[in-house]
Amino acid sequence: MAFLKWVLLIFTLHSFMPTPISSNLSLNKEALAQIPLNFLEFSKKPEIMDWMVNIRRKIHENRELGYEEFETSKLIRAELDLMGIPYKYPIAATGVVGYIGTGKPPFVALRADMDALAMEELVEWGHKSKVPGKMHACGHDAHVAMLLGAAKMLQHNQNDLQGTVVLIFQPAEEGGGGAKIMLDEGALDNVDAIFALHVTARVPIGMVASRPGPISAAMGFFEAVINGKGGHAAIPQHTVDPILAASNVIVSLQHLVSREADPLDSQVVSIAKFQGGGAFNVIPDSVTIGGTFRAFSKESFLQLRQRIEEVISKQASVQRCNATVIFDERSMYPVNSNNKELHEHFRKVAGEILGFENIIEMQPQMGGEDFAFFSESIPGLFFFLGMKETEGAVHSGHSPYFRVNEDVFPYGAALHASLATTYLLQNPTKHISPPEVSYRDEL
Repeated sequence: MAFLKWVLLIFTLHSFMPTPISSNLSLNKEALAQIPLNFLEFSKKPEIMDWMVNIRRKIHENRELGYEEFETSKLIRAELDLMGIPYKYPIAATGVVGYIGTGKPPFVALRADMDALAMEELVEWGHKSKVPGKMHACGHDAHVAMLLGAAKMLQHNQNDLQGTVVLIFQPAEEGGGGAKIMLDEGALDNVDAIFALHVTARVPIGMVASRPGPISAAMGFFEAVINGKGGHAAIPQHTVDPILAASNVIVSLQHLVSREADPLDSQVVSIAKFQGGGAFNVIPDSVTIGGTFRAFSKESFLQLRQRIEEVISKQASVQRCNATVIFDERSMYPVNSNNKELHEHFRKVAGEILGFENIIEMQPQMGGEDFAFFSESIPGLFFFLGMKETEGAVHSGHSPYFRVNEDVFPYGAALHASLATTYLLQNPTKHISPPEVSYRDEL
């Protein structure tokens, strides 16, 4: 029965794929609409579902932080080997890039991040973390499982792909800028477009959320050390108080958004760290503050960065202190912006799988996402995959009580496979002499 279903899928694909493919390719709308449904049917098979769940639980039990995903990467490569999918490794230390299809243009990429968070899991269940102080609290284990599920379906249908699907298994999304390193090392060379998903407990299962244009903000972190002169709190006239200086700095930083930014241009400056002193009656020599800043345009982001440094330095000087401001360059993420044409493509594919009434056009969010490095380089589309259940508490990402609803896996895998397959069909290459891609299992 499984074989017959795939024969039907292949027949459907061939029914609207003239040979050779040309720029005036005419696609049968009914046949094109059937592709996502066939992928969803396949991904819901118990053996496929159980396989994805098993992979996710293995990764969940043995979670690893950014650039340390050696066992996760090893598991991914083992599964790709079993499927006969060639890949390049290592890229960005632990990253893996797989290839399915012709090895020729057009190229379309699908991305899953792999890293965990440095926090203790408080969910008691049979597959709780075996590694103290580390937890997959953002769903990256699920992202890997669903992309491998998509890879299995695409590899079954590789002879019918009109181009090449590139599988991006990315390290270090959580503040490590793994996407930037993969980009620098050539992971997206020749790639025309890229798609990625992220699970969310804020959207019901069976629904997705996205939008054209900016979907998440540019973000950065900073730290400032404000130096004064310590002494006894009873004789402050003999000190240069860095706590007072830091307090004025924090208040002044809030004016950057309330008085300098256009109210229609959303920006954030938040101080979340304040360290200074260890006694009730001693003014310290120095205070360290730190925080984050966000904006929805490159221009606003750079302006905010400049003004943060100026305000800290000059306000400290007013209080007779001096300040050193450090920006964490590796944590600087650009705006994550969805390509309008890819968003329309996503809507059509998601509508066939879930129904158009189950597609939410969301508001932009201030959270950062390093997929932005990819979407800044080539056209990209990032969307959220709902997994909220009708009952029970909802714990968002980065919570020690975060749970993944594994029932969402067939939807994620089918969306990945469908987005890539239909993109290749609808975007024949414009290259005159398309280069072939050569693979090596390990670099």
